[in-house]
Amino acid sequence: MDGHGAQLRDARQRLGRVGRAAALGQRQTVTPTGDPLERARTLLQLRRPADAERELRGVLARQPQYATAHAFLALALVQQDNAAEAVEESAEAVRLAPDHWSTHYVAAQVHHRARRPADALAAATTALRLNPEHPPIWEQLARTHMLVGQWGQMADAAQRGLAIDPEDSDLVSLLSLARTQLGEAQPARAAAAHAVRLDPESATAHLAYGRAELAFGDPRRAAEAFREVLRLDPGYGHARDLLVAALKQRNLLYRRLAGVRGRFRGGWRLLFLLPAIPPVILVFFVVALLHWAAWVAEAVTTLRLARGKATQLLFEVVESRVAMLCCGLVAVGAVALGLGITFGSEPLGTAGVGAMALVTPAQEAAHTGSERRRTILYGWAVLLALALVASVVLASVGVALLSVYACLATIWVAAGVRGRPQLR
Repeated sequence: MDGHGAQLRDARQRLGRVGRAAALGQRQTVTPTGDPLERARTLLQLRRPADAERELRGVLARQPQYATAHAFLALALVQQDNAAEAVEESAEAVRLAPDHWSTHYVAAQVHHRARRPADALAAATTALRLNPEHPPIWEQLARTHMLVGQWGQMADAAQRGLAIDPEDSDLVSLLSLARTQLGEAQPARAAAAHAVRLDPESATAHLAYGRAELAFGDPRRAAEAFREVLRLDPGYGHARDLLVAALKQRNLLYRRLAGVRGRFRGGWRLLFLLPAIPPVILVFFVVALLHWAAWVAEAVTTLRLARGKATQLLFEVVESRVAMLCCGLVAVGAVALGLGITFGSEPLGTAGVGAMALVTPAQEAAHTGSERRRTILYGWAVLLALALVASVVLASVGVALLSVYACLATIWVAAGVRGRPQLR
């Protein structure tokens, strides 16, 4: 699931659960007048963390030992991406009330948002030791396991929470997401449908339903689910990406080719097989060609959707420009190939094939997450383009042919640049 937007939303949803319990369980003898803590909690739920922070700092100026205020201030700060100070405030809340589960629960949320899974796991475990019968803590533990891709542990935590409260829609949704990642189609889809029935207004439930349908079911139903997520929570950016993926998956050819690309990601170490088993080069060529076809399908599908009235707002300018560039490369390459055949110019025709093959390095670069690695791959694509231009100027078939092979082989170059895949 996605990152910061989802975590902020989840924190807001859990504020109501922890707020009153935290206020009742802390070690202080004086309650602030005018109920400013309740106002701060309401402001957090209304997505106004800066206003909540002002209220809470006012409370702490009068009562610096008020543990609940420190806990809520940590949530307000983490919602403003001030993770370092949020961690400090959550630690202070734990110091002031080490024997109450709510401070550890808040600390788990803050560490989770700060991308510190080990600390989040420790805090959630402590909260469960103090209060093992509170389902939201199991939910937080499941989310922490999700952060590092521990799908089995995530499913177990969700099930433990559901044993206490079988009607908790968020826990059912998390169980579905874990089952989806584990490849368990029927349990994932059943849990997702149950989560939507329990809470039709839950963005998390519709997200789980869409993820299950996208992985195992109907891309059209997945797209409808992701649209519902965006209706319920317009700020949930990852749902936009998933909606785009679902819309693309509705195309059968795209779905087949994307499946091929997903099953074989071009592990660069396989290149060492070539000296030992030379005939395997044919397999490499077919794989590279299928990847190229998949990237062309990606470009065509993206450009079509980016120009559609109902879907154009889903795409960023960069996405549509890369798709247009790749479609243009195919068109220019086809024209150059035709001219080369017509005029008997082998270098021009080969360079035309190379221009079409440039789609692979362009798309590999565009779909690389790290800015530094993306820059490296874009540089590689530019070098290949210059080599193709040089082959036409020098009338060199060899240079053009080597450039074609290098373009298609970019799937292995990209695999080496990216290195070991990161968990999301």
